[in-house]
Amino acid sequence: MAPCSSRPHLVLFPFMAKGHTIPILHLARLLLHRNTTVTVFTTPANRPFIYDSLSDTEASIIELPFPQNIAGVPVGVESTEKLPSMSLFVPFAAATKLMQPNFEQALQALLNVTCIISDGFLGWTLQSATKFGIPRLVFYGMNNYSQTLARVVTGNGQLSGPELDDEEFAVTNFPWIKLTRNDFDEPFNSREPKGPDFDFLAEQFVATSKSYGIVINSFYELEPLYVEHWNHEFEPKAWCIGPLCSVESAKNEPRSYQKPPWLQWLDQKLAQGSSVLYVAFGSQAEIPSQQMREIADGLEKSNVNFLWVTRKSESELDNGFEERVKERGLVVREWIDQKAILGHESIQGFLSHCGWNSVLESICAKVPILACPMMAEQHLNARMVVEEIKVGLRVQTSNGSVRGFVKSDGLEKMLRELMEGEEGKEVRKKVKEFGEAAKKAKEEGGSSWHTLNQLIDELQALRSDR
Repeated sequence: MAPCSSRPHLVLFPFMAKGHTIPILHLARLLLHRNTTVTVFTTPANRPFIYDSLSDTEASIIELPFPQNIAGVPVGVESTEKLPSMSLFVPFAAATKLMQPNFEQALQALLNVTCIISDGFLGWTLQSATKFGIPRLVFYGMNNYSQTLARVVTGNGQLSGPELDDEEFAVTNFPWIKLTRNDFDEPFNSREPKGPDFDFLAEQFVATSKSYGIVINSFYELEPLYVEHWNHEFEPKAWCIGPLCSVESAKNEPRSYQKPPWLQWLDQKLAQGSSVLYVAFGSQAEIPSQQMREIADGLEKSNVNFLWVTRKSESELDNGFEERVKERGLVVREWIDQKAILGHESIQGFLSHCGWNSVLESICAKVPILACPMMAEQHLNARMVVEEIKVGLRVQTSNGSVRGFVKSDGLEKMLRELMEGEEGKEVRKKVKEFGEAAKKAKEEGGSSWHTLNQLIDELQALRSDR
């Protein structure tokens, strides 16, 4: 075994979804800045995206064949974005277990691995890590607030108490926080969770509990109470080393670089002195056509300038919508650099699904949020954004439920409030404060900087002991 003075060698294994992969690629850059050796595992179809992101670095990329003949999953689909339906998520994720023999064969050929940081949905990597005596750290892409609240209410059986899905209950240990069953996705919002989805997730949580630690894409100053509570009450330890989105890329644009049309459009709005709302709901949510039309109608009525990034085809938006709003609205249907959009001076608001990557990018760019959660832990993230750290407002639903239908009139009202109203001014002030705190946390001497140093030192000491 190499002495602990040699460079740490960290193996990163992201889950096959852009929202899970991108922060781990940011983490790869962060680790490389700390003079470590980094190896990233992926599959053939996902390699080009990863290679393009890390092509200017010394990171190594290892391909593992993706399992074939998964029931319901078309041949060649190797990421959740390409799944015909998110109902296939569990069979897709569970099939990654078949990669274990190839993973272990490749792992055995690597020299002096300090630790494995794998996505929480790849719980089987714990067996591989244990087999070779390597510590495993888990990456879920969640914050401490959502992770802690979910652990508390499921552990205390609080979700089986309320009669109605929208009946509020006070969270044990955090009585000022009121949640409902509707703040949780299936299967956890059931009185007695069961079924394949529950079994799969329970398996991942057990693997997490037996791992060395959890890498959290957040920073201490954003949620100190929840970091402390988790590390005092639960295991394994949570290490806040974010926001990872603030890790700078060393890439330089080629001389022939031409700004994409959406960036040119934002430049025009800035030159006109116009503020713009950014609209995006992530790459996973399946939004019903009727809801899409109400969102489009609300944007049209609001008279705000907007840039809307959507996966939906034009036919699913109201006929003639884009023509009617062409002077102040742009709809984009391609993969875009969200960080570049949020960092543009013209962007003054973000209508968001509250995926955690998006929330962090918005905070770092000091852009306030209008929360419109869709799935997974996004409803808890929305609670955090609006009620806890107060960097955003929330859309109004027609029946008041957190999962209710959003009508155009209610959306129009909240869009105006965010962009022009008094409440908008308050959350704008708050997001600037947290944006500054995020910057300081990552700088030398900041909380995340110290935490990452401590983690690397601890892992090196463990490797020396091995």
